[in-house]
Amino acid sequence: MRAIIAGTGIHVPPNVVDNHLLAKIMDTSDEWIRQRTGIVTRNFADPGQATSDVAVPAAEQALEDAGLAEGDVDYVVFATMTPDFYFPGSGAILQHKLGLRPVPCLDIRQQCAGFVYGLQLADALVRSGQYRNVLVIGAEVHAGLMPWTCWDILIGGAERRPPAEEFAFNTRFRDRAVLFGDGAGAVVVVPGEGDERGILDVELHTDGSHVDKMWVRAGGSAFRPYFEPGMHARGDTVPIVEGREVFKIAVTLMPQVVLHILQRNSLTLDDLDLLIPHQANLRISEAVQKRLGLPDEKVFNDIQKYGNTTAATIPIALHEARQAGRARPGDLVCLVGLGSGLHWGAVLYRV
Repeated sequence: MRAIIAGTGIHVPPNVVDNHLLAKIMDTSDEWIRQRTGIVTRNFADPGQATSDVAVPAAEQALEDAGLAEGDVDYVVFATMTPDFYFPGSGAILQHKLGLRPVPCLDIRQQCAGFVYGLQLADALVRSGQYRNVLVIGAEVHAGLMPWTCWDILIGGAERRPPAEEFAFNTRFRDRAVLFGDGAGAVVVVPGEGDERGILDVELHTDGSHVDKMWVRAGGSAFRPYFEPGMHARGDTVPIVEGREVFKIAVTLMPQVVLHILQRNSLTLDDLDLLIPHQANLRISEAVQKRLGLPDEKVFNDIQKYGNTTAATIPIALHEARQAGRARPGDLVCLVGLGSGLHWGAVLYRV
């Protein structure tokens, strides 16, 4: 028996922030951002809207798509690096907001690789027979990690310029701050009917020697207290992304894991119908595509309109690929992600 993805769903907040809006609060431009990232727009949640709030509509859509009700869910796997609170995790909060029974809810922290890790867990739970209907969610609200305070300009339509000091502070982080957006993607994993559909294989890796290539310097037990005002003043709460190093690592490890998972299943790139990479940066996706020698029709990207939504990028892209007829019944799809940790891996899935 294989586990299959019976339904998918997504949700992005309605506040669309284009590159021209970002240029109002920092020294950047539409051209600068597009050249380096490929991103044109991204969505941000309203103040007070948490990651679980963004996840609920995505989960509801996935359940409806699967033909299931909230009472049918047996288990929840929630992947995020931006939980509602420092603790508890967002899984329990989602369970309550979604109106689920008191089912197990597991929170995982593999950042941009969180969704592929979540699929491995769901696959194992379903195939073991312990659970039948597993809800897997990747969701993020990065807005709280952004360095700026002038949300009235970005999502409130205010016609003003931030003070020079704030403009300069925002500009310090433009290489990272332009990357991120908010959103959620969800899938429902259930037992298959014994046919060729379903999750064929999952391959995962972790290498902690690269932790400082992508991380948030502030917060946690490495500090006493966990948080102090100086962290905010220094910008230590803003994600650090060593762009050049991450690029080199990503365009090496992601193609490697794609080729290896295909090889160990006696498959080749010719058998692959669609590659859905984590949407970190369009330039990374293009470089991975080039190294694998795949044509455009075999790679799906939507970072242009959503930015990097971390654990949500792959499920959002999978849903959109299905909606666009790019992941059709019988197609062989490979999902591949790499995130802070470093964690990386790939999933082979027969639609």
